[in-house]
Amino acid sequence: MAHDPHQCDVLVIGSGAAGLTAALNLAERFKVTVLAKGGLDEGSTAWAQGGIAAVLEPGDTFEAHIEDTMIAGAGLNDRATVEMVVENAPAAIQRLVELGVPFNMDGNALHLTREGGHSARRIVHVDDATGWAVQVALIRAAQAHPNITLVPDMVAIDLATSRHELRYSGAGKVWGVYAVNRATGRVELFTANATVLATGGAGRTYLFSTAPKGATGDGIAMAWRAGCRISNMEMMQFHPTCLYHLDVKNFLITEAVRGEGGRLINPQTGKRFMADYDPERMELAPRDVVARAIDAEIKRDGLDYVHLDISHMPAEFVKGHFPNIYDKLIGLGIDMTTGPIPVVPAQHYTCGGIVIDLDGRTDLPGLYAAGECSESGLHGANRLASNSLLECFVFGEAAARHIAANWDDLPAPPPIRPWDESRVTDSDEEVVIKQNWTEIRRFMWNYVGIVRTTKRLERAAHRIKLLNEEVADYYGHFRVTPDLIELRNLLQSAELIVRSALHRRESRGLHYTLDFPETDKNAQDTVLVP
Repeated sequence: MAHDPHQCDVLVIGSGAAGLTAALNLAERFKVTVLAKGGLDEGSTAWAQGGIAAVLEPGDTFEAHIEDTMIAGAGLNDRATVEMVVENAPAAIQRLVELGVPFNMDGNALHLTREGGHSARRIVHVDDATGWAVQVALIRAAQAHPNITLVPDMVAIDLATSRHELRYSGAGKVWGVYAVNRATGRVELFTANATVLATGGAGRTYLFSTAPKGATGDGIAMAWRAGCRISNMEMMQFHPTCLYHLDVKNFLITEAVRGEGGRLINPQTGKRFMADYDPERMELAPRDVVARAIDAEIKRDGLDYVHLDISHMPAEFVKGHFPNIYDKLIGLGIDMTTGPIPVVPAQHYTCGGIVIDLDGRTDLPGLYAAGECSESGLHGANRLASNSLLECFVFGEAAARHIAANWDDLPAPPPIRPWDESRVTDSDEEVVIKQNWTEIRRFMWNYVGIVRTTKRLERAAHRIKLLNEEVADYYGHFRVTPDLIELRNLLQSAELIVRSALHRRESRGLHYTLDFPETDKNAQDTVLVP
């Protein structure tokens, strides 16, 4: 018998790698409801081109993977977290193989590729579309499980906490979420003994981003409003190579193109320029180094883009390694086997987020988080390529394990107040939302981008203050819509990023400021407390 999705044992918000991993690990014992903001496959997982890092070769070691992660993270990582994730990676890959993910093979072994920042070949992949294959396998498994109910097109507004109890207990617990149903426009309440946030990052706060359009920092903003600490939001990763094309926004050209020999060229001078920035590692330097180098070339010469060129490699090799990218570019009139690809940096990954422990627990009882919305200590000041999907599997499972082991301490929810719409009307000014949305993304790109200054950050903070008043007024008077919810969360995320960036008076990893170019001896997390 199907369970009522509105009342379940465990509620998972987000249907990507972290959310579905948690759901599948809990479903043997519990009734699980999974909410997706749009379609089940619209999150970041499906977009991940690269792969999943794991130590699988005899010559490779856990120690080397841990070291590579710590170096990329500029010492801001939590070592215990890094060790846990790296040591659990081979088992996570094994479970994906059992789920039927068709990884590329090399004879009888998994084919491994190498990406920037890794000291060995340790990336398993499915061509250049790993995330899509993983997403398909996870959804298939979840749909087949009688204890999992998948509910698409539900836009989460706010966590239901002790404040929303009919008889206030003062326990500070999380009991579920209020979400608006896209089809009906009405708000529904979902309650559970435990809630897992797996809502992805906040990439859409920026003008250029490789993130899907739903990446508006919802989980981070909801957790902050409910009372969770948020950490390291200034650490926004910019992917160095996003396709520059007026008709196609946010198409990523994977790291592996540089890993397999792609060169970065200044189109104005014709010069291969990475030698000026990192002569030893060249194009294989970590992402922050490559992104800043491209940014510097673009700003200095007033360029729109730089060139990424792999046309010196045999055409069959290029098509064989990057079939999806090759097809996509051919459709746009670009042949990567005979000429260069125009690329620009774009926001790519949110390294900061909701503070969690090794069990995926947040500061609030009954609330867990996993994946890009969380800050586990894995990525530090910069994420190492192909560690992100890995984090989703390891922490999705860790949260599930902790929930199952401590089930007796997770009481059933008390009666919660329904959503009150008695004092609001339908909005007659959707243009306000559009205008504010565009404004946030533009000033975040210009003032809080790859290279920062205190003055630019203060300008952004000033804009946010004004917008906060406008959005709060609008939110108070009108019925919530998906666009309004996203705008509110986007603005909250932008504020957390700017506050964190102003807080860090050094340059480290992804946070580079001209006012404090040196790196402090002690690495310290930026922790914001609500």
